[in-house]
Amino acid sequence: MARRPFFRPTIAAFVASLSLLTIFALSHHHVSPSSSTSNAPFSGAPRPKIYLYDLPRMFTYGVIESYFLARDPIHPPLSNSELRYPGHQHSAEWWLLADLLLPDRAGSPVERVIDPEEADLFYVPFFSSLSLIANPIRPKTDGATPRAPAYSDEDMQEKLVSWLDGQKFWRRNNGRDHVFICQDPNAMYRVIDRIKNGILLVSDFGRLRGDQASLVKDVILPYSHRINSFKGEVGVDGRNSLLFFMGNRYRKEGGKIRDSLFQILENEKDVLVKHGAQSRESRRMATHGMHSSKFCLHPAGDTPSACRLFDAIVSLCIPVIVSDNIELPFEDAIDYEKISIFVDSSQAVQPGHLVSILRGVSTEKVLQYQHGLKEVRHYFEYDDPNGAVKEIWRQVSSKLPLIKLLINRDRRLVKRNMDGPDCSPLCSGQNGSIASH
Repeated sequence: MARRPFFRPTIAAFVASLSLLTIFALSHHHVSPSSSTSNAPFSGAPRPKIYLYDLPRMFTYGVIESYFLARDPIHPPLSNSELRYPGHQHSAEWWLLADLLLPDRAGSPVERVIDPEEADLFYVPFFSSLSLIANPIRPKTDGATPRAPAYSDEDMQEKLVSWLDGQKFWRRNNGRDHVFICQDPNAMYRVIDRIKNGILLVSDFGRLRGDQASLVKDVILPYSHRINSFKGEVGVDGRNSLLFFMGNRYRKEGGKIRDSLFQILENEKDVLVKHGAQSRESRRMATHGMHSSKFCLHPAGDTPSACRLFDAIVSLCIPVIVSDNIELPFEDAIDYEKISIFVDSSQAVQPGHLVSILRGVSTEKVLQYQHGLKEVRHYFEYDDPNGAVKEIWRQVSSKLPLIKLLINRDRRLVKRNMDGPDCSPLCSGQNGSIASH
């Protein structure tokens, strides 16, 4: 089923979109839906040069340390080499920093430089998503005094921006050539208006306004999958369940649809839907459920996307996406309609409609979907040399012509009195298409 458009395009929007697409086409090689761009050279052009900020430790490894201290106040201190990022769906921030620190980065779409004067882009490696959940007050211990005060994510955000304000390269171009990872939908929420000029690496636009983020300048990231990849072959043997879902039944905003779907599906034959929160046992059950089902349901949560979609992809369990406003990573390289089924939310809650669609999918078509999933699942593996990290840097690199355009425009533009922000090159009504102003 075709995905429903989010907006009614206007002629002005269409013309503006064509202009930007022209810029993109001139700087970016053609990608077919089935091609593996991660394995392709970077068009023979010089790789964009990226400078990795040497942030104070409290913004990187210090966040990991604070996370563990919040759960064990008397945990012995660890060196940077001993610290490990906790298992977490937002671990992209760890993988991107680890990649830039590699001594041999041959084949990467970006070249790390030591001299910031040479850089086209600047990466700010703050672990913003982990910082968000390091917040809980540390429990008291019997007579023991925690080695550090309670952690405050809001304070860390403010300190980061204050630190950046002292950097000449941040001030030079109003932050437009800086790259931030804000994968959790609430990451950097306190200071987002002060860093929005930069390239934001996000999971979706669920909690961002159109003047803060856009597909034009920002990059959609995949969550790190939380369950083990399926190691078997394409096929329906052993996949005895039609449809599987495990997750929180009750969510806010667009996720309210989950309760309706539970009511419709929980009594259906060969459909398995379970309410469950994150835990080791629930991951074990989810692994079994996804590896033994033909289809895996992906309804909206508090925001349009969730790691469950990427769990399904690496499980070769065909995603059934019921999330009208979802944005998906790497859509210039992946045609999701070849690996997923999209169902309009208003139709999905009609009794019998969803299972009728799925029961009508032939075994031959199921196998086609599975072959497609197998072909693209490396894009969602963060530890694959040709996987998610490499593709993220390719996506970031593709933004460089636009960033240079905006920097040059900023330098020459006469300031205008406006009721709102001047976001005419970037803004969109739904974060997905240029809107006229």
